[in-house]
Amino acid sequence: MSTQPQTTTPDKTVWPALAARDALGLIDFLEKAFGFRRVIVLADGDHVQHAELAWPEGGGIMMGSEKTEGHWQQKAGTFGAYVVTDNPDALYERAKAAGATIVMELTTTDYGSRDFIATDPEGNSWSFGTYRGEPH
Repeated sequence: MSTQPQTTTPDKTVWPALAARDALGLIDFLEKAFGFRRVIVLADGDHVQHAELAWPEGGGIMMGSEKTEGHWQQKAGTFGAYVVTDNPDALYERAKAAGATIVMELTTTDYGSRDFIATDPEGNSWSFGTYRGEPH
């Protein structure tokens, strides 16, 4: 299974990357539960060599099947990310409806961010919130 890349290259210089035991299943989950959109998936059967998923509010991730040999080794279920969203309440409901495990309920932090934390079926941690970081 392979999809073609977009014709324009997004302006991204940091690509968080994760690995999965069932990469195709995780891609489906990330789309359904959190709203990521697959940009490209290069796979040989069930083995995903490379995939890119876009976050609808900007940015994205790279991922593939778990790698235990070679220069880039990464075990499944060891990834964590903070993802900025303008609508954490709706995303929280979407994630719950899709079967994400909620490990921290929606809360407003003492610094004003509206956040929740969920895990995906591989055990990766996903924190979503409105905090955009400090100005550079």
